[in-house]
Amino acid sequence: MNYSVDIKRSIEYIEANIKEKLTPEIVSWHAGYSLYHFCRVFQVCMGVPVMEYIRKRRLSLASVELYKGRKIIDIALDYGYETQSGFTKAFRKEYGYNPTQYAVRMAGVQNYLNGEKNTLKLGGCYMVPTMISKPSFKVAGYGITTNIADGSFTKDIAAFWNNYDINGWECKMYDLLNPPKHGEVGICVPESRESDSLIYLLGVIVEDFEKVTPDMITLEVPEATYAVFTTPPVDVTIGGKNGKANQEDFPNAISKTWKYIFEEWFKDSGYEYDETKLDFEFYDERCHFRPDTVMDIYVPVIKKI
Repeated sequence: MNYSVDIKRSIEYIEANIKEKLTPEIVSWHAGYSLYHFCRVFQVCMGVPVMEYIRKRRLSLASVELYKGRKIIDIALDYGYETQSGFTKAFRKEYGYNPTQYAVRMAGVQNYLNGEKNTLKLGGCYMVPTMISKPSFKVAGYGITTNIADGSFTKDIAAFWNNYDINGWECKMYDLLNPPKHGEVGICVPESRESDSLIYLLGVIVEDFEKVTPDMITLEVPEATYAVFTTPPVDVTIGGKNGKANQEDFPNAISKTWKYIFEEWFKDSGYEYDETKLDFEFYDERCHFRPDTVMDIYVPVIKKI
């Protein structure tokens, strides 16, 4: 039995019926499995229980509707919430901010990406990222040494990502390190603040380094205050925009969001970049070949004096 094909088929069924009533019984029946066996296989393959997956997908797709400017109550009803307050509570729990705050954030980014720099002010406020204080954490994974000053940085990172896929390093990391949660951290670590040489590390967050193999790199990221930006949704599925996968749009959205952060957001934010800390990109289940692919950028900040 080809479990990966069957789970992929069940995911397609969920996507096609995401606004309909879905239960583990309904999805397992469609997949042709007993309820217990399906739930067990789904969780092993996807890393979350089937109803947790459905809940996350509904909220993720709802966030795209917010991004498009639909009314919150209409979105809530579409995705199975009986009240706007229930939807708002679930949305805040998942993303850390309410639907209205999300809509303001994403509208501001999209205006910038569309070249409408004069419309960045929304209701008298600039688009505001989520501000969090994050304790130190450990990262282990694979990486390369590169140089940021001689033009090789971008090419080296692109080649690394290609090798990352070809060599199956993602599966290897998860199998060997067994991190508590799914999600990869992409982070640049300078040899020193005066050097143009750095290590690019793509890894997972771990509780300790006991399972690390000799070919891996480890890093302890210090405690910091971060401004967390979410990139605008991009459809990278096969059959997406123009009938084909648009994977090139995702890195383009990431680079434009970085550009927005440094060229626009910092100017009037009241913050400056904290050079004693490390910025990083975070890739989780929201960026795996989906019609609403996004990722988060964590920028360490301190208040301007």
